[in-house]
Amino acid sequence: MEKNQVKITIPEKANFIIKTLSDAGFEAYVVGGCVRDSILGRNPQDWDITTSAAPLKVKELFRRTVDTGLQHGTVTVMLGEEGFEVTTYRLDGVYEDGRHPKEVTFTACLEEDLKRRDFTINAMAYNDEAGLVDLFDGLGDIDRKVIRCVGDPMERFSEDALRMLRAVRFAAQLGYEIDIKTQEAIKKLSGNLEKISAERIHTELIKLLVSDNPGELIKAYETGMTKVFLPEFDEAMKTPQRHIHHCYGVGEHIIKSIENVRPDPVLRLAMLLHDIGKSRTLTTDADGTTHFHGHPAISADMAGKILRRLKMDNATISKVTAFVRYHDYGYSLQPDEKLVRKALCKIGRENFPLLLEVKEADILAQSDFKREEKLENIRQWDKIYKGILERGECVSVKELKINGNDLKDLGVKPGPAMGEILDKLLQEVLDEPSKNTPEYLKKRVMELISEK
Repeated sequence: MEKNQVKITIPEKANFIIKTLSDAGFEAYVVGGCVRDSILGRNPQDWDITTSAAPLKVKELFRRTVDTGLQHGTVTVMLGEEGFEVTTYRLDGVYEDGRHPKEVTFTACLEEDLKRRDFTINAMAYNDEAGLVDLFDGLGDIDRKVIRCVGDPMERFSEDALRMLRAVRFAAQLGYEIDIKTQEAIKKLSGNLEKISAERIHTELIKLLVSDNPGELIKAYETGMTKVFLPEFDEAMKTPQRHIHHCYGVGEHIIKSIENVRPDPVLRLAMLLHDIGKSRTLTTDADGTTHFHGHPAISADMAGKILRRLKMDNATISKVTAFVRYHDYGYSLQPDEKLVRKALCKIGRENFPLLLEVKEADILAQSDFKREEKLENIRQWDKIYKGILERGECVSVKELKINGNDLKDLGVKPGPAMGEILDKLLQEVLDEPSKNTPEYLKKRVMELISEK
């Protein structure tokens, strides 16, 4: 595509900001991701604007503004309920910590502003009067499907080490290759990711995992980045898996399983971590066959530590570790109602369908051996689960037809003993749902009290 053929439809409010700045004698363009996404036919989430106007001048020209980052030249202009970031052209000073420039200098030159940006596809600007400003052949890199740094990649990555992970993330989202020089620079500087906060890393990791090409995580491994923020994955990549049920090593199996589940953050994190403990449980028979006894529990414990290290939220940690812990639950058993009720008790009604998705993705990343039987097993789990739902059978303590107040009335004091009794009642009801009646449960409580 030629530059003069690029026409971008800028939203009315963003155009109003550009026109207001232009009428006041300043340059203004939409810039960065919104330009890239518009060229790709995607719907931009944000419309960022760059301008030659100083921040205080921007504040003078618009009625409602928010000082988003005045020291870095950014003012958010509010038009109705919508905010638009307007940033003054700038040059970044020295990056002393591999994350932030020590200082920024405002400039009247658009080229100086664009040349400090990370990748050529993110270093284009546009307004209706000037058309596309593409000084570093970002348009050509879009045509070539390449992620390439603006200028010297060693400089760009030395400025902000997170850009290395962003390169892999953009490649995954867009289905692009990473330019050779850019990739070589990542290999040399990957250790600098240690300077980046866990929050910034986990944001990029999630975006990579939920992309159309989550298998690009392998690039983060090959360039040395996972060694910094996910060394357990490096262990998995080096762990063999020689067994009739498997056709990949542990790491590659993990990648395949991620690709086989829908792009939900919790599900893809669960697949990333479901076998992460196999390297710690590896045993090998005399004939070379590998085994990983107890790996779900070890993997779940490791997953919790990894997710906390990456500063994930507690809800995500809870769900992911549960899926990891139970991804092999009942693996070799023909499902029956009792087994499924116990699985529902462990994982929760709302999470059970997701657990089945985890199990299916795991199977699809294994060898063809008995694959159809395994998938039919999953379908049977689902059929039984739906029957349990329809019948409204009890699968948790809170669904018992007796509660703590009832136990107090029967003479049970609050404390561990009460919890033990409720758990025993639940196990009986999981085995036989018809026992979930107030009459039966009260009778059993009296029997359990008398046994003590």
